[in-house]
Formats: sequence, structure tokens, C-alpha cells
Amino acid sequence: MDYPLWIPGIGAGVLIGIVAIAHVLVSHFAVGGGIVMAIAETLAVKRGDRALRELAKRTSFILILVSTVFGAISGVGIWVTIGLLHPVATSALIHSYVWGWATEWVFFILEVATALAYFYTWEKVRPRTHLLLIWLYAFAAFMSLVIIQGIISFMLTPGKWLATHAFADGFFNPTYLPGLVLRTGICIFLAGAYMAFAALREQDGEARARLVRFLAAIQVVGVVVAYGGYRWWEAALPESIRALFLGASPKLPALASTRHFLLWMLTAYLVLVIFAWLAPKAQRWPVTAVALLFAFAFFGGYERLREGARKPFIIRDYMFSNGVLISEIPKLNQEGILSKAKWLTVGLAEDPVAKGRAVFRAQCAMCHTQNGYLGIRKILEPVDEDMLSGVLAAMKDDGEAYVSGAHTREGHVATENLNYPFMPPFVGTDEEMEVLIAYLLSLKAPKVAEVRHGN
Repeated sequence: MDYPLWIPGIGAGVLIGIVAIAHVLVSHFAVGGGIVMAIAETLAVKRGDRALRELAKRTSFILILVSTVFGAISGVGIWVTIGLLHPVATSALIHSYVWGWATEWVFFILEVATALAYFYTWEKVRPRTHLLLIWLYAFAAFMSLVIIQGIISFMLTPGKWLATHAFADGFFNPTYLPGLVLRTGICIFLAGAYMAFAALREQDGEARARLVRFLAAIQVVGVVVAYGGYRWWEAALPESIRALFLGASPKLPALASTRHFLLWMLTAYLVLVIFAWLAPKAQRWPVTAVALLFAFAFFGGYERLREGARKPFIIRDYMFSNGVLISEIPKLNQEGILSKAKWLTVGLAEDPVAKGRAVFRAQCAMCHTQNGYLGIRKILEPVDEDMLSGVLAAMKDDGEAYVSGAHTREGHVATENLNYPFMPPFVGTDEEMEVLIAYLLSLKAPKVAEVRHGN
């Protein structure tokens, strides 16, 4: 909010999600692929297994394309997207973890260098030297995951960081290790799922069946590790977060449905992988493709669950999704939300509707578009002026509750007693509330005019 925002028609959260999920689906293969390829080539060298070594060789080209091309480009795409759509949260992450990001970039440079060296030195260096390159790559890629996981998990469970703002307290937060185990399992089974396509290109039928079974075993291990990590992740969440999607009456039924979906997808994926292990000669690319889609569905479902569990925060218990800090609420209620979003006041007309639009962009546009994702026009259809005033007043009361210390014994905000627990509170002056109401009612005006003219 402190910076000018670019708000796309499809919604900021949707665009960030599209770019981020596309990135993680390949970046986790880049991590797991290094580990599985290192294991495969090590076994191939020890056993003199031509087919297993050829599998690693064929996969190395995919690894180059995924890691150093798509992974790098989509990773930069995430930075560009979050920088444009949520600069305040991006700034908070950089200021808190700048040395973490810097360390990750060092490992990524090592990752790219060793991946290129590995690919271009097939049959040109001794086997042990070649193995050293892939193990270096696997180490660098995994260390990137180790660092990124600390920053990602911090956004959901900042833990002691809320009191200390210390790097270690935020990085080694309550869900750090469970999430790392979960993501390691995902990396392993995604590697097996991707590499299964390369295994099917083996011409020798017996060798192909052996490769399919080897990769199926790898995937089973990955699924077991991922499932164990997921259950540990759930158990490590504060009760206030678990209540959103667990129990007989989850507070966010959509998130509960997402949880059921991802677990069923993991089950379906495991069934297909076990089938491949039991009948490797019957494995064909359509079944392999379906298995990969199930793996994607589980991972995408988990990411949606993890992101949704932060509501209404971008950094839980610290920064709301619109960039307002809990600590800023008293000041902004006195000085106004536009005192924080000064870029919206440049050339602003005195018209109440124009001011209300500025307040909407500062406070609501991060989640709501006019007509697209979470379109505000549709939401307003059954709402009249009195209802709107009541809702905004209740949302302002929620802000006061956050400030007054409505916390659980775990230190997390007890949102269940708020009027609108999954939305940021209204923050601003009474005048800003009035102009926001005027703007929102103006969005209904065309509809009212159509009714009056009998259209």
C-alpha cells in the first residue's frame, strides 16, 4: 500500500498463484531430479548398468531446460509479480531475510553451473568426476530448498519472530521442519514422475521394465515421505489455523474441501505408482501422464491450502493481505488510510466517489476486482446502504479487537470472535468510510438505472 500497485483484472492473488505454482512444479523437480539422478548414476557406475546410466543422460537435458531455463525465468517472474502486486510484503521479506535470499542465490548459481557442466561433460570426463558434478548439483539444489522453505513457512507461522524480529526465530518457525520434509518428499516423487517418461524411451523391453520399477520405487518413497511431512505439518500448525480446515465444522469449508482433494489425489497417485511397480511392462505414457497430473494436483492443492490458511494475512498476525500492519491500525484510524497510500492522493478530485475509489484501491483492491475474481459488483447486488454501513462499522470494530490484544495462548490472533474473521478490518477515518460507501453504491448505479427504465 505504501507503493503504487498494479492490479490485474483476474485478481492479484490469482496471478501470483499461477506464476508461483508453475514455478514450484518444475523447481521441485529440479531439486528432486538432482537427487534421483545422482543415485541413478552412482548405481549405474557401480553395477555397470548401461540402461540406468542412459536414463540419467536423457534426463540431464530435461534438467537443463527445467532448472536453468524455465526455473530461472519463472523464478524471476515471481519476483516481478510480487514486486508489482504486493511490494509491501516483498519489502518486508527482503528486509527480514536479505542474507537468506543472498545465500540462496549463491546456491542457485552453483546449481546452474554444475547442471551445465554435468550435461556437457558426458563421456568427456572420468565417471567419478561426472558423479561429483551431479552430487554437487543435488547439494546446491537441495540447499536452495532448505533456505526458501524457511522464508515461505515464516509467512504462515512466524512464531517467536512476532516478538523478537530475529532472523533465526522467523526462519526456524514451527512449520519449518515439517514443511521441509513434505517438500523433500514432493521433490523425490516429482523427479520419479518426470523421469518415468525418459524411462519409457528405452528400447530394450527388459531394461525398460527395470527402469520403470526403479522409478516407481523412488516415487513410493517420495509419497511416504511427503505424506508423513504433511501430517507433521498439520500437527505443527497452531490450533487457530487448524480450525480453518479440520474438525467436524471447519471454519472455511472451501479449505476443508481442498484438504480432502489433495489427500485423494495423493492416494490416486500412489495407486498408479504401485501399479507401475507391479506391472512395469504394462506401463505406457498415458498412464504416466495421468500419474504426473495427480502428483501436480496434490502439490497444487497443498499450496492452495497453505496460502488460504493465512487469511486474512499475508504475513500471519503481522501484516494483512492489503499491506496494513496490525501495529498501524490506531494511527491509520486517526490519520486515514490515504495517509499511508499517498500515491493515490496525487491529483485526486474532491468528489466523494473519486475519494471512495482511492480508499477502495488502498484497502480492498488487493483481493477484489470490480467484475472479475471476487468481483465487488456481484457481492454488492443484495446489499443496501444501511447494510453496507453496518458491515464496514463491524469491520472497523474488528480492527480495534486486533489492537486490543484478542490473542490465544499460542500468541496468535483469535479471529473466531471477530465479525469478519477472514477479511482485513476496515482501517481509516469515518470520512473515509463514508466516501467508500459512496463509491461502492456508485457501482450499483448502472444496475439501478436499468431497473428503473424497465430493461
